[in-house]
Amino acid sequence: MAIVLGIESSCDETSASVCIDGEIVSNIIANQTIHEQYGGVVPELASRVHQQNIIPAVHQAIAQAKINKKDIDAVAFTRGPGLLGSLLVGTSFAKAFALANEIPLIEVNHMQAHILAHFIPNQHEGDPARKPAFPFLCLTVSGGHTQIVLVKDYFDMEVVGETLDDAAGEAFDKTAKILNLPYPGGPLIDKYAKQGDSKKYQFPEPQIPGLNFSFSGLKTSILYFIRDHVKENPNFIEENLGDICASIQQRIVSILLNKLKKAAEIYHVKDIAIAGGVSANSGLRTSLTDLAKQKGWNVFIPKFEFCTDNAGMIAIAGYRKYLNKDFVGQDVAPLARMGM
Repeated sequence: MAIVLGIESSCDETSASVCIDGEIVSNIIANQTIHEQYGGVVPELASRVHQQNIIPAVHQAIAQAKINKKDIDAVAFTRGPGLLGSLLVGTSFAKAFALANEIPLIEVNHMQAHILAHFIPNQHEGDPARKPAFPFLCLTVSGGHTQIVLVKDYFDMEVVGETLDDAAGEAFDKTAKILNLPYPGGPLIDKYAKQGDSKKYQFPEPQIPGLNFSFSGLKTSILYFIRDHVKENPNFIEENLGDICASIQQRIVSILLNKLKKAAEIYHVKDIAIAGGVSANSGLRTSLTDLAKQKGWNVFIPKFEFCTDNAGMIAIAGYRKYLNKDFVGQDVAPLARMGM
């Protein structure tokens, strides 16, 4: 039996999880609400709240797993990418825990972990054993990253397309700010989009060569569109919120899926996965499912709790590394930027 404790602290969620022989038996996530009043994550505040949350989160994860801390065989932690101060809290805790309990330490790449969440059992609705077959493509979309990754094996991944500027999640959140919606705004755009007409307003699709993305131009066009319409009608946002959100969401989703479609054709891959916080977006999920029917793809979409930042994905990645005896020493340091 192998028991791995996972620690996630890359942004503003403090999370701890226990993995026993490849099964996630606990996944505790402590969200930070302090950032709402600032309209975005404040790194210094995030670090402080991680310090407050990490011991209770780990304690709860161990209790929920019905094990003793002495039963744990290794501790896995997010080394990067992420906010350096936040990563420092998780890394320091993991190093101290490993040292005190004389167990190995496992570093995990946050972006790889999002993809490996697809290998958590009971992950895909209807069929607990269902998982993508190598090689597969994964569209990884979050507030900080937008990538298309060719996944050849558990830790053999190649980024074949990525954003040249802003991430898709950032485009959602900045748009929400323009619309005077509270932070985090991405889920609210999704909510209001369900009440609107996605064809009401047309926003441009950036013409970026290859498989790369760009969202900065789209953000600028949304800003000018709202500014001009509010000049004519001060109540424009309130009166048309559903249609605005649906139209913007439709454009962001079409940008993502057009590139994914291109990648599937280039690499002749039929297994397609999505991961990261934006994979919780209902517009993206529905459009991807519809596209898969047309293209004959096998689509893999994680459960909501494993889309956003969570330690379950860190623990499953850590478990895979534990089987390979892929450990790091106490001199390991967090990295704000970290390639695949």
